Amino acid sequence: MDNDKLAALVVVALLGCMAHTCQASYGYPNPMPPIPSPTPPTAPALTLNYYSYSCPNAEAIVREAVKNATDNNRGIGAGLIRLFFHDCFVRGCDASVLLDPTPANAQPEKLGIPNFPSLRGFEVIDAAKAALEEACPGVVSCADIVAFAGRDATFFLSNGKAYFDMPAGRYDGNVSLASETLSNLPPPFATLQMLKDMFASKGLTVDEMVTLSGAHSVGISHCSSFSDRLPPNLSDPSAMDATLAASVQVKCNRTGDPVVVQDLRTPGDLDNQYYRNVLDKKVLFKSDAALRSSETGA
Repeated sequence: MDNDKLAALVVVALLGCMAHTCQASYGYPNPMPPIPSPTPPTAPALTLNYYSYSCPNAEAIVREAVKNATDNNRGIGAGLIRLFFHDCFVRGCDASVLLDPTPANAQPEKLGIPNFPSLRGFEVIDAAKAALEEACPGVVSCADIVAFAGRDATFFLSNGKAYFDMPAGRYDGNVSLASETLSNLPPPFATLQMLKDMFASKGLTVDEMVTLSGAHSVGISHCSSFSDRLPPNLSDPSAMDATLAASVQVKCNRTGDPVVVQDLRTPGDLDNQYYRNVLDKKVLFKSDAALRSSETGA
């Protein structure tokens, strides 16, 4: 899993579907399911320029689909990075998060509590897959499309500052279970120890965990995901900054389950503002506030 791990880390530092289409509010139970066992391995060896002969324009085709989407809505770029992360953390980077319900499996990953209805970007993957099928039918795996799209979203959201070569050769999975999402995907209320355990189960260090958390520099959150932090308990050293709390509480008091941007300073840019926000207590999730511990080096 080393190549997939590296790819996912770079994407976020600045983050069975071979048919014609890649089928494309937290309500966590208490207590949480147990920490998962290590993710099984994926393809034995990922390589750069994997499609250079079988589909030479594969990466450019995916990049164009991502550009079209992020030009219209930068939030979709954040969704694509999250989609890549959520795919990789359950059964490895195998596109199992894309699979739709079937009579044989009414509850695939995309309907798991951490994914539904908040996971976004499926339509971009479908658009890329459709274009690839026109160019080179049956060649490019959906798992690689998700990885390329996450990389390209990083490029566009960082305003061209982050680009890297993405190894490919991932296999598409055909097992997709909503029941596996809760035990594999970190919840917004995770403590530091929960985060360390969940990332360690994937072979990731604390430093890598902090790096991956930087994806919260972009994107939005439903108020229900951090309502337990409003109003802030000012005697709690991890409490949300009072000014930020007052601002988001106004939005969260509206009907329904409103959304709030993760980073009020640079909401559409993938940058390092997130880490300043952690230190200034200007983050929404308890899991982000947990990184303020000196033990993490954040």
